[in-house]
Order: sequence, then C-alpha cells, then structure tokens
Amino acid sequence: MPILFPSQGLLADTFARSSPLSFRKPETTVSQRSKYQARSELYGAWSAIDDAKHKTAQLSDAAVKEFEKASNKAQAKAGKIELYSPKYYAACTFGGLMACGLTHTAVTPLDLVKCRRQVDSKMYKGNFEAWGKISRAEGFRGIYTGWGPTFWGYSAQGAFKYGGYEFFKKFYSDLVGEHNAHRYKTGLYLAASASAEFIADIALCPFEAVKVRMQTTIPPFATGTMNGLSHITGKEGVAGLYKGLYPLWGRQIPYTMMKFASFETVVEMIYNYLPGNKNDYGKGAQTAVSFTGGYIAGILCAIVSHPADVMVSKLNANRQPGEAFGAAMSRIYKDIGFSGLWNGLPVRIVMIGTLTGLQWMIYDYFKIFMGLPTTGGGAPPPEKKPTGPP
Repeated sequence: MPILFPSQGLLADTFARSSPLSFRKPETTVSQRSKYQARSELYGAWSAIDDAKHKTAQLSDAAVKEFEKASNKAQAKAGKIELYSPKYYAACTFGGLMACGLTHTAVTPLDLVKCRRQVDSKMYKGNFEAWGKISRAEGFRGIYTGWGPTFWGYSAQGAFKYGGYEFFKKFYSDLVGEHNAHRYKTGLYLAASASAEFIADIALCPFEAVKVRMQTTIPPFATGTMNGLSHITGKEGVAGLYKGLYPLWGRQIPYTMMKFASFETVVEMIYNYLPGNKNDYGKGAQTAVSFTGGYIAGILCAIVSHPADVMVSKLNANRQPGEAFGAAMSRIYKDIGFSGLWNGLPVRIVMIGTLTGLQWMIYDYFKIFMGLPTTGGGAPPPEKKPTGPP
C-alpha cells in the first residue's frame, strides 16, 4: 500500500529552503529535452511573445531617442524659455492649439451622432447603428461630416483657452499676492479658466455654428468650412454666426472652469498620494498622470455642461430668423422638457472624458518637448537669484 504522507526527506528539502539556519549545496539539475520538444538553437525567435516584446522595446527606445533629438533641436532654436515670459505664453498657446484641434477632430464621428440625437432623440438607437446608417447613406466620409469647422474652430479655441489660462492664472496670482493665491488656489483656477474661455468662445462660435448645421441637416447644408461661413453670412449676416454665442458661453465656461480646476486638484491629489514628489517621476509617468487627471475632469465637465450643449445644438438647428434668444430657448424647452436636456449624455461622457484626457496629455507632452514643466502638482520651485555683497 503506498504511503499517503510525505517522507522526512521531502519535508526537509521543502522547508530547509526557508530556514536561515540550514545550509544546502546548490543543486544543478539538467532538464532532459523530450523528443517532441524543438531545439531552441535552430530558431532565432524561440518565443513569439518575447520577440514581440524585444522589438517593441527597440522601437520605444528609438522613439525616445528621436523625441529627445527633436526636443533638443526645438529648444536650441527657440532659446531658453523663461516661465511666464512671452515665449512661454506662445508655447502654451501652440500646445493648446494642437491639443484641442487634433482631439476634437478625431472624435468627430461621436460628435456627429451626439448632435443628431440631441436634435432628434429617435433618429438612432445607438452609436453603431448610427454609423452604419450614415456610412450606407453618405459613405465613409459621411461619418466625419463637420470635421473641417471642428478642426479650425477648436484649434482657435484651444489656443486662446490654454494660453489664456496660463496668462490669467499668473495675472490673478500677482493681483492677490502669493499667500492668497496659494490659500484660494481653487478660486484662482476658476477665475483664470473662466476669463480664458470667455475669449476663446468668441473665436470658436462662427465655426461651431457651421459645424452644428452641417451635422444636423441631412444632407449637410454646406460642403466645407468656407462654404458654410459664406452660406450663413449671405442669408443672416455676420450676426448669424454668433446667434449661439450666449448658450455657447453657458456651456463652455462652466465646462472649462470644471475642466481646469478639477484637473489641477486631481493631479495634485495623485502626486500627494504617490511617494516622493513630482520631479522624481519621468516624462512618461507625468504624462500618464496628466491623462488620468484629464479623464476624471472630463467626466465631471460633461455632466456640468450637457444641458447647455443640448441647447446650443437646438438653437443652431431650429432658431428662427429674427427670433429673440429668450423666446427661442423657451420654445425649445417646452418641446423637449427637462429630460430632453440630457439626451446623449452617456455618449458625451465617453467622448469628453477621452477628449479631455488626451488634451491634457498632448498639452503637457508639448510642454515637456519645449523644456517646460507639466501642469499641476505644485508650482515649480522659484529660481534662486545670486546674492552679491551689499
């Protein structure tokens, strides 16, 4: 009858490894290759996964080297950029232009479905059904309807938003003093972002009017950005481009205030939770923090600004020529009710969360590219000025 309990030798071999008092000679075991096992020396890539990892690491290292080379070249060409100097604000402006222009254009298919469902909630049951119907009726290009005014409008908006935020944050900080700026930093973020967005929306509004009309009329009322601008100004004058400005302010200013204030707060919380300080982490880790903080901020932004976003779409699509702003809003609200103000919210949460996360990641990565510190997580330490003899 076989013994059911482990032998004394097996127990000694098992537990002796964890005992600090035992001394065992290292044993070298040579595994025998079975006749079914392939010979590793005959194959350059013994493991497909390991080979893929190796190639990925090589590509990553090459990309990092190219990035460093391009970054050093750009910094040498631009010269040293002092914080809060005209060069600094110019760099932030260009970073915001790229961050908003590229990301909003990339999510045009989501924005198209969102706008159409806001105007007519029964038009599509879901995103995939919508994209299927649009591609069958208008071709693949139909899914990107409105990408032109989206790109130009949000590039302009991003430039004024991010560049303006950096300017107003410094301006208000100097106005109230360093102590009060740190003590009431959330109020500072809110005031700076609201001021920047107020100006940015004036640049965005004409393109937003063209975009919404292109996306909510089937077939689109215009073939492109310039054609749409000419069409609207020809029928309604320049005022037709700005008839959605008030609801755009109502949507974008609370959105941006939440976007910047919550981002700064979340990023600061992340760095406070992590060991060490912000400067202990590399570029990849800092941009990952930026994306995480931006995504969380984007979810909050979507919820806060969604009713105004629905109203902007409705006003641009259904406001009658010569109709007063208040009268148009009252008429639209009677038609859709309170629940109608939340049409398309799940889609917008996904869109804005991803969008905001990518925007902050691109913006901060560009700042790193230009040799500047990323946003949030505490202000950089002040430069020490040389002190000479009195």
